[in-house]
Amino acid sequence: MAMENYSKYQQSIIKNYYKNQDNVSLQRAQELLTDLYLSEGKKREKVWDSLFTHLEKIGVPHDQLAHLRAENKPELIAKLLATKV
Repeated sequence: MAMENYSKYQQSIIKNYYKNQDNVSLQRAQELLTDLYLSEGKKREKVWDSLFTHLEKIGVPHDQLAHLRAENKPELIAKLLATKV
């Protein structure tokens, strides 16, 4: 859809969302990290997948993501997110 189909207010909300998408992804990654510590089994795998999707959005390189997935340690992700804040 073209932006002219939205009101001026809606256009500003959409622009602000995309402008702050890195911050939104970082916050969501932090929330998913908490869920990762608390989850087990299949849910844990889903949380890992969602977490890596958000880490990609904030610009973590693929080789680093592969290393984090191989290690399977939430502590390493917590340290990574601490440096992004």
